[in-house]
Amino acid sequence: MTMNLIEELRWRGMIQDIMPGTEELLNKETVSGYIGFDPTSDSLHIGSLVPILLLVHMQRAGHKPYALVGGATGMVGDPSGKSQERNLLSEETLQFNQAGVKAQLEKFLDFSSDKPNAAEMVNNYDWFKDFSFLHFIRDVGKYITVNYMMSKDSVKKRLDSEAGMSFTEFTYQLVQGYDFYWLYQNKNCKLQMGGSDQWGNIVTGTELIRRKAGGEAFAFTCPLITKADGGKFGKTEKGNVWLDPKKTSPYQFYQFWLNASDEDATKWIKIFTLLPQQEIEALLSQHASAPHERALQKKLAEEITCFVHSRADYAFAVKASDILFGNATTDILQSLTEEQLLQVMEGVPMIEVNRALLEEGYDMISFLADTNIFPSKGEARKMWQGGGLGINKNKVGVEKTQIVSADLLNNRYLLVQKGKKNYFLVKAV
Repeated sequence: MTMNLIEELRWRGMIQDIMPGTEELLNKETVSGYIGFDPTSDSLHIGSLVPILLLVHMQRAGHKPYALVGGATGMVGDPSGKSQERNLLSEETLQFNQAGVKAQLEKFLDFSSDKPNAAEMVNNYDWFKDFSFLHFIRDVGKYITVNYMMSKDSVKKRLDSEAGMSFTEFTYQLVQGYDFYWLYQNKNCKLQMGGSDQWGNIVTGTELIRRKAGGEAFAFTCPLITKADGGKFGKTEKGNVWLDPKKTSPYQFYQFWLNASDEDATKWIKIFTLLPQQEIEALLSQHASAPHERALQKKLAEEITCFVHSRADYAFAVKASDILFGNATTDILQSLTEEQLLQVMEGVPMIEVNRALLEEGYDMISFLADTNIFPSKGEARKMWQGGGLGINKNKVGVEKTQIVSADLLNNRYLLVQKGKKNYFLVKAV
């Protein structure tokens, strides 16, 4: 073992609760450990990056990571941290989602079979599908008392709420506990990790291993990631920030990290990147001496965009940011495909204009007023004469009196800039 895994994770702020003896075990031998992923969608989102990175750190330290996809538990729904019961998914949906999650995990973990600590993926549906209810309550239920189950925070909170708790959700901790027991027996898996909201479920597993197998198992959790402003981590106005580029474009993904507050970036650079301690400390002091340069946010956004997507996606995101927030030129704009242009312009108001008007030559002032870019011809004229108008990142003045079809990007779009910050995407139809 080249490094102490727990020390590394502690320094990064990635350990909340840890069972006594866990650190000693990891220092003594190669350990198999697992984390469960919930297949409620066909893509993971950035909230899943913390458990993914725990497995990455584990593998880098020479241990063997298991990623468990909850095909069975996804059918039940975990009450931890939830105020109401989730909708249950069909088997087909779950299988589709599992395939998506597996493809994503393969980007981050080494599953190649020739290494003793190669990552493995397991699906708890495989050992639950033929497990009858009677066998389950006899072989698992009898080892864990109701008093023990009732003492868990996730259960207490729900029992006290108006919604209450179904028997389905009440049994969830036994189902998850049995996962740990099965992996302990069949894969010599002695460690489970997860978010701090999972501590109750994880401990049920160690308890089941102790009572049913007379074995000893270990666990630790990482803190749930929060934002300094109290907003929910990983959520934007458009919803979750996904790892799937079709759900969240690499450009939007990059922007999410780039816009982190100083306080968040200080915490996140340790958690979400694999940069070594020395480099991170140098970045933190550089940022402290010149916070306006946002070196920390830029590095965070670079590292994580390259990790989840690719270096090419990162380069495109930087170029795209330059278009809206920097000094990009018309050439850069013209080099974008239609798909890339629309990615960059997501959220920019889009206006449609009749192509025939451009073919004839559309009077500039009429164009600006008819499209409601300006409320009146008077205001349009004022800015046009004052030099505050840009077309496709070129400042235009009174010498340009018409908009013509030759001005279009991709033979379809026109980027109009009003003042410094206001953009409009005009589409010829």
